[in-house]
Amino acid sequence: MLSAGIYSSSHMLMYQNHQLLPKPKAGRPIFSRTISAIRCSAFASSSSTVATQFDLKTYWTGLIEEINQKLDEAIPVKYPHQIYEAMRYSVLAMGAKRAPPVMCVATCELFGGNRLAAFPTACALEMVHAASLIHDDLPCMDDDPSRRGQPSSHTVFGVDMAILAGDALFPLGFRHIVSHTPTDLVPETRLLQVIAEIARSVGSTGMAAGQFLDLEGGPNAVDFVQEKKYGEMAESSAVCGGLLGGASDEELQLLRKFGRAVGVLYQVRSDVLKAKIETRDKDEDKRSKSYVGVYGVEKAMEVAEDLKAEAKKALEGLEKYGERLLPLYSFVDYADDRGFSLDAGI
Repeated sequence: MLSAGIYSSSHMLMYQNHQLLPKPKAGRPIFSRTISAIRCSAFASSSSTVATQFDLKTYWTGLIEEINQKLDEAIPVKYPHQIYEAMRYSVLAMGAKRAPPVMCVATCELFGGNRLAAFPTACALEMVHAASLIHDDLPCMDDDPSRRGQPSSHTVFGVDMAILAGDALFPLGFRHIVSHTPTDLVPETRLLQVIAEIARSVGSTGMAAGQFLDLEGGPNAVDFVQEKKYGEMAESSAVCGGLLGGASDEELQLLRKFGRAVGVLYQVRSDVLKAKIETRDKDEDKRSKSYVGVYGVEKAMEVAEDLKAEAKKALEGLEKYGERLLPLYSFVDYADDRGFSLDAGI
């Protein structure tokens, strides 16, 4: 499942160690304030718990620079130009946080994988994510006029072109995985699993199902809507990275629980922050089926605490990887308290 503030090239510092690295009640993405580093409760080693400081901002911004360059190369303008321009407009938005690709790379590196093996899938996840946002913003869906600090695709290019741009990004992502992943780093069987995982997450039992119930379901559907609309992308991103890094089936299940909980946690906290700083439109709350809209701020905060605990519990099962777990622990803390500035949309 980032902002212009994090994008500035003067802050693109590469993290030096490339090997660094539940079923939630609901579902959401990940991120927004100012502290340069996040203090995480790391892992327990037989008798003691180590508190370690990991600079997620530096790790994240370094990856964003690489991912943005690869996305730019992956979507050159061809004929018909207007479709490609619309695709690039959404994918290369300056306000994009790149949460899905960063999550993918981090989980790949957790298991000792090479980030070069993860970049094609990371880019594909961002393409698919952007496509889902283009479609979600359409007047017949969530009817959002802006996204990632700029007008939505349909506002600029028209509804027809926005639909086509989204439609084109989905298959481009799959093609990019197949054509750009180094075959000496990732077996073909793993690549097929990655493609199947992404297809599952966006399909009729994944994000599409969440969007359907957001439009048609009643308030009792809030758990399902949040889990599917916001948890699926983060879950898929974590699992794809694990697949690329060679995670076992048991480890992949832990990544599912972790990713889904973090995705939902991010959105719950976003909704709570919005509720505290602005007067929310009751019709908007009813339509978007957020925990804040359905149950209120206090209940939403309880859900967030449960999700945070769920995500960290999943990571406890991976403690044998030691400090390589720190990026994932810091994702949880960031989703919860927004420890540094990421000002724009997802």
